[in-house]
Amino acid sequence: MPAPHAHSPASTRLFVQRFSATRRGARLARLLAALQLVEWGCPRGTDDHDAVTLVVAELAANAVLHGRVPGRDFALLLRRDDGRRVIRVEVSDTHPARPARARPGAVEERGRGLVLVDALAASWGVRDRVGPGKTVWAECAVASGRT
Repeated sequence: MPAPHAHSPASTRLFVQRFSATRRGARLARLLAALQLVEWGCPRGTDDHDAVTLVVAELAANAVLHGRVPGRDFALLLRRDDGRRVIRVEVSDTHPARPARARPGAVEERGRGLVLVDALAASWGVRDRVGPGKTVWAECAVASGRT
């Protein structure tokens, strides 16, 4: 007779949504991501919730400000991976230009988005996607596999 498993198999959950490439679309992406995190058991006000929400906000803002192609949307994918204890954020747009991390001066008001993503995420990068454009992704470590 086989021994019962001490742990259930690793769970992966997905959230996928397209948004208009507008400031309103970026705001809605952030709000829906925050709500999805709560649904996954990651309460508002926790470090994990705040970090992932900020990463979504920055990547969505970049898609709208720098990756916008008139008439085209951007897509958000969140993947919770309990086995690896990460939440992966992917934002895809149709603009071919790849983002570059800036080194803003102390008085500059812009250019800190990817600096924040780099500080909050365990890793991040850019990859080509099927069709035009690219996907910017970030993986945020979470304290518990039950997020």
